[in-house]
Amino acid sequence: MSEQYSKSRQQAEVAFGKTQSQFFARNQAFEELDSITAARNEKTARLRQARLAKEAEDGLALALKPVQKRPGRS
Repeated sequence: MSEQYSKSRQQAEVAFGKTQSQFFARNQAFEELDSITAARNEKTARLRQARLAKEAEDGLALALKPVQKRPGRS
């Protein structure tokens, strides 16, 4: 590919290349942000599920715990 282009064509090619680079860089940045957001949402859901399971377990343990009578009361 040793074709020679006019100066205006070369400038246009350079400008187009810069625009394409910016476009792809922008898309890559958005993809990275989407990835980070998805990971954060997954972690939040996992932690929420673990917290709710722990709360349910603690509630069940409390419900099954025998009631102790206080001394001095009938």
